[in-house]
Amino acid sequence: MPIPMDEKDNCGKLPSFEELRELAARKNIQAGADIDLNMPEGWLNQYSLSPMFFTTRAYFIFTIAAGMVVAWAIALWGYQIVKGMGVTGLRHPIFWGIYIASFVFWVGLSHSGTIVSSLLRLTRAHWRRPILRGAEAMTVFALMVAALFPLIHMGRVWRAYYMFPLFSQRELWPNFKSPLVWDMMAISVYLVSSVTFLYVGLLPDIALARDMCPQFDWRKKYLTVLALGWRGSHRQWMAHERASTLLAVFILLIAPSVHTIVSWDFAMSITPGWHTTIFGPYFVVGAIYSGVAGVIALMILFRWIFKLDEIIRLVHIRNLAKLELAMAIIWSYFYFVEFITTWYGHKPAEWRIWEYQWERFPHLMVIMLGGTAVAIAALSFNRVRNSPLWLFIITMLINVGMYIERYLILVPVLTHRDNPYMWTDYLPSIVEKSIVAGSFAFFFLLYAVFSKLLPVVTVADIREGKFISGDLRIGNTYVRVHADAEEQS
Repeated sequence: MPIPMDEKDNCGKLPSFEELRELAARKNIQAGADIDLNMPEGWLNQYSLSPMFFTTRAYFIFTIAAGMVVAWAIALWGYQIVKGMGVTGLRHPIFWGIYIASFVFWVGLSHSGTIVSSLLRLTRAHWRRPILRGAEAMTVFALMVAALFPLIHMGRVWRAYYMFPLFSQRELWPNFKSPLVWDMMAISVYLVSSVTFLYVGLLPDIALARDMCPQFDWRKKYLTVLALGWRGSHRQWMAHERASTLLAVFILLIAPSVHTIVSWDFAMSITPGWHTTIFGPYFVVGAIYSGVAGVIALMILFRWIFKLDEIIRLVHIRNLAKLELAMAIIWSYFYFVEFITTWYGHKPAEWRIWEYQWERFPHLMVIMLGGTAVAIAALSFNRVRNSPLWLFIITMLINVGMYIERYLILVPVLTHRDNPYMWTDYLPSIVEKSIVAGSFAFFFLLYAVFSKLLPVVTVADIREGKFISGDLRIGNTYVRVHADAEEQS
């Protein structure tokens, strides 16, 4: 069945999703191979943008389910605002609970998206192309979810201005020592940088989607505005390349510092169990470990929900799994260092926290430590790295373990301080659990909306791979030449 490839066809009716997949099936692409760059350029464009124009049944089910959970969480947040923080499980001296643990988890999850994207862009890794957009969007959406938790944790949302470093009447910043201010500054810097990085990478793809939209499609107007007049001229591509490279370097510089600031929420206190210099790198490594697992899980969901298995191929997920294996080994090393220093020093207040974790939360400790051990063992096998189902299960186990790790950093320390007179317990209420569940649904809902409004796959980077460039000597002069991979076949 012929697929329309002329530019004029892009302004008319698009081929159906089944027609796009049929052409790929006829090419008989091997399961372990990278994207077939010999496929017609028109097919690559239309198939990569298919999530915008075609809706699968899985997408409907996924979006409706996520929307219902978000609606329930919003209702309970409103109930918490009306009734006050008494509806939560927070009691003196437990002022940080599941909300702050969720905040740390989401900030950590956000870090790896742009870090992985920046590293792969700068190193020109060929297998990076289909996964960049999903990783960059994960950072932005995870940060948006994380930014909600300081607001939810405050209780009195109408006093949100305390989170910003505003001048007082004496031109002082009286709230500058508050971790709330540190967190908002860290999130603001990283969110602005990540949104800029995402948007710059989106520009060529937005222009492509604008040109492929049928004439009276509702997306045409906003895509025209967001494309900023992009026509794909040589000057525009040069400026785009420079901007992408500079932003990638900038992201790599600020990402570790931002998560280090979040670790200082704990390390700057003199509380036993928190006051340690290892918390900065410990949080950064944990964030990358959790984030890479998140990217793998999202890529597998993309393949399932949007039927993008001809673009996001096994080789991309397998390479990410190798990176995750390296991060799991580094993360286990940090576990070992943290434990061995506490055991050797054997300070009563710090050692008692370890004992209490095993006495009160043995099931959570087993999941947290066992999850990393299982991940290292499983990811060492090529058969597991080639199985999307097993990779999805393992990456979910990793992130469940990381969420528990964030929870166990907070709760045992606060419920078992150095003064036994203050020892107590903490159990999150149904309101807290519902709001946290709603944050996960909100994250996926943002992705679902994004996939319908903007290209969810980096088409420009995929098309970049179709061109082969090199220097050809003609007499005493070297001339830069370019060839299309499609023409080479």
